[in-house]
Amino acid sequence: MTSRCSSVLSDTRYGKSRVRLVKIKRAAAQHELVDLTIDVQLEGAFEKVYIDGDNSACHATDTMKNIVYALARQDPIDHVEQFALRLADHYIVKPAVTRVRVAATEHPWTRLRSHAFVQAGGENWTALVTRDAQSVEIVSGLTNLVVLKTTDSAFCGFPRDRYTTLPDAGERILATSVTASWTYRSSEVDFSARERIRAALLDTFAAHVSRSVQHTLYAMGEAALSACADIAAITLALPNRHHLLVDLKPFGLDNPNEIFVATEQPFGLIEATVTRTKD
Repeated sequence: MTSRCSSVLSDTRYGKSRVRLVKIKRAAAQHELVDLTIDVQLEGAFEKVYIDGDNSACHATDTMKNIVYALARQDPIDHVEQFALRLADHYIVKPAVTRVRVAATEHPWTRLRSHAFVQAGGENWTALVTRDAQSVEIVSGLTNLVVLKTTDSAFCGFPRDRYTTLPDAGERILATSVTASWTYRSSEVDFSARERIRAALLDTFAAHVSRSVQHTLYAMGEAALSACADIAAITLALPNRHHLLVDLKPFGLDNPNEIFVATEQPFGLIEATVTRTKD
């Protein structure tokens, strides 16, 4: 019989990580957007949870997630530090808790229009040149152009069968990371046209009244062709970065299209090429 080693539980902490919170304040003039990722960790008298399997003092991590969304609905989030302190204050008075650690990361957005935003930092510009003895092809592009709009986006009227659970959405967040590549008609062009094409993509995303991601993709492609006569075609890929409305009814709270969870996977991926017809 193997003897049991002598051991002691010397350090513990547990909590909920990567709680994604998006809050929209919908004022008449413009919308305000707060985008956070939050980690909550508790320390305290939890030895029995680990050693004896006694959960009577164990605060469920799923509840921690719910508290983030409930307090976000109830309280303003003017500063990320203020909201992190509010969460810490909530938990420090709980039984068995001696220390609370709340780590919050804010993901900043730059305003495009009153209700549309772009996220800086990850965008890349690309170029691919292919040459043989007779010809040359130049394809320019961009990747990871992250954009979001808080209104003028819907998805309704799609086919339904017994496997369909998605409800019609007359008003939803539309967010995506744009990948675009466009082919020039010749090598004798002004390649600074990239800036005009990028601006056309952003302006159209922000202004377009979208009935689907596909609908907006085509409008963006048309705008790019109109912005630069030197491109023959543009291919766009728009992954649908879903933002799901959080159900706050179990906590006695409403949610007037304000509190969302940003999800990463799975996601819809919408792709198409828009080609110029002969002039």
